[in-house]
Amino acid sequence: MIKKRSIKKFGFRLLVVVLIFFAVKLTIDDPDETLFSPASIFYFLSAFVLVLHTWEINDWLIKKQLKTAKGLDIPGSLKTLALSFAFLAPLAALIYYVGLFVFDDLCQIPAEDKALQFRIDWMRAMLLGFAIMVFNLFYFSVKQKKDLEQKMDRLQKEMMTSKYKSLKSQISPHFLFNSLNTLTSLMYEDRDLASDFVSRLASSYRYILDNKEEDIVSLEKELNFLDSFIFMMNVRHSDAIVIDTNIGVDPVDFSIPTLSLQMLVENAMKHNFFSKEKPMKISVYTVGKIGLVVENTMRKRELEAESTQLGLTNIQKRYSFYTNQEVAVEVSREHFKVTMPLLDCSALQRATLSIS
Repeated sequence: MIKKRSIKKFGFRLLVVVLIFFAVKLTIDDPDETLFSPASIFYFLSAFVLVLHTWEINDWLIKKQLKTAKGLDIPGSLKTLALSFAFLAPLAALIYYVGLFVFDDLCQIPAEDKALQFRIDWMRAMLLGFAIMVFNLFYFSVKQKKDLEQKMDRLQKEMMTSKYKSLKSQISPHFLFNSLNTLTSLMYEDRDLASDFVSRLASSYRYILDNKEEDIVSLEKELNFLDSFIFMMNVRHSDAIVIDTNIGVDPVDFSIPTLSLQMLVENAMKHNFFSKEKPMKISVYTVGKIGLVVENTMRKRELEAESTQLGLTNIQKRYSFYTNQEVAVEVSREHFKVTMPLLDCSALQRATLSIS
């Protein structure tokens, strides 16, 4: 399949070379020049070398740019054009200088003023090279847009099929039953604390239900929900869990997938052993304006079934819908760390408007 595609690509570019050759030949003033004259052969070979060189270099630069987080944008495209010219200009100058001045007896290019002919040939090569570069950029930009649309369609289908599964895992029955058991105990021990617990539990489920249709929410909302969740966990587990938050950005300006923080904190509690004697520490903090980290101490609990990591996979898939930046997972003997990209709210709005 790859070999067939390469043959088609080479055939198309060879056709372009032939068309350019005939266009160049029309500019040669000597009516006695034949198709197989030395000058004709020189211009054909020079067109062949310059077109294939320019196209391959431009391909390589564009593909390199597509691998970046921004993809193919205007500043990157202008940079690609400039670099492509930087490769083309000296090569074209060298070829035409050799043909006109070094091997002039062999190439026999009809020119009364060789310096003028050199400038004409070089400028023509620059114009044709520019046309090829613009065409190539247009092709890749259309391809990028089409790939992005296909990716979005695929991810939307995946999100629709996983939405209710994700919601079921988020509204964990075990969490609700454990919370009700804790509430029952508190009613006899500390009614004021029980009242606060009921308020936090209600606000948590209100947040879940209000945002069940939203795939991303502001970091501010997610942290407010996490605050209620932390309160309930501290009441349930007393001093067995220590959850610290250190957010160094304005949470209004950034977004993350809905309930991703709660999912990661619950996973830490599910997969690790903790007690009052050996409490588990969970830290939630930002790294500049780039990432949000959830890190917990590792005391792996032996579970009956092996972890499917559905929660973490769900978060990674949801992030891939909005950014090329990946969710980084680091595992050591003592810590488990997940770094999620911070999504800029204004950038997300601009991207949504441009796609729509």
